[in-house]
Amino acid sequence: MATGTLRRPDIQRVTRTGREASRSGVVWAARAGYTARAAVYAVIGVLALMLAAGEGGQTTDTHGAVEEVARQPFGSVLLVLLGVGLLAFALWRFAQAAWDLEGKGRSGKGVAARVGMAGSGVLHASLALTAFNVFQGRDGGGGGNQSLTAKLLSQPFGQALVVLVGVSVMAFAGYQLYRAWKGRMLEKLSLSGLAARRRTEVERICKAGVAARGVVFLLVGWFFIQAALRADPGEAGGLGEALGTLAAQPFGPWLLGVVALGLVGYAVYQLCAARYRRIPTP
Repeated sequence: MATGTLRRPDIQRVTRTGREASRSGVVWAARAGYTARAAVYAVIGVLALMLAAGEGGQTTDTHGAVEEVARQPFGSVLLVLLGVGLLAFALWRFAQAAWDLEGKGRSGKGVAARVGMAGSGVLHASLALTAFNVFQGRDGGGGGNQSLTAKLLSQPFGQALVVLVGVSVMAFAGYQLYRAWKGRMLEKLSLSGLAARRRTEVERICKAGVAARGVVFLLVGWFFIQAALRADPGEAGGLGEALGTLAAQPFGPWLLGVVALGLVGYAVYQLCAARYRRIPTP
């Protein structure tokens, strides 16, 4: 055998090592990503809670939360960590879609779910880019829903497209509320090691968090539909505008406070996912 030629056991060992490294990378990306998402939603929820309590604060979206991180002590370091985590989550979502890690299959429903995962990857990659841009002193970018709506309205059948987006967002919100009601998000968490009382508390917080996010996205979807009906991109709004709408209602501070607490609960849910979620690997 020529020098340098790999034997079959050596090839198998290298292949096995590469496969293990790939699996470890997927697990790391998922857990780092969920941690980064927890940080983003914690900032959004805490700022809204402070506003509801009359202690300053503001309503903002995910891009605004990234910019808020930059204003904190050691903001540059936090931005890099956040950007890396969000990029890791994007890669995790792409891996879920490409390798069908969640076992969705190739049916119409399964393909739609995998496309949604890929779309989530794109959104989080964009958010990671915002973090890196802010770190470099550039504009965070992210034109927001108004920019997206304006582009869609300029297309043929633009109003119908915007209505379709709005209905899709509201359907997603309805699914989140259904998940919260049924506790579907808990199925992939390994909480058996927790004491019964602590596990019950964690489950309730996770359900409340997912439900609160569903409420916010219901409003976001309605904003799209309003923008389409009025042919006005200015009517479209995101997460920050949805929280602002709640604050403007009768008993607004109370409504905002409840939803803000829910978004903090969603951040807790993301931390639980980072720690306890069963991460499928290729």
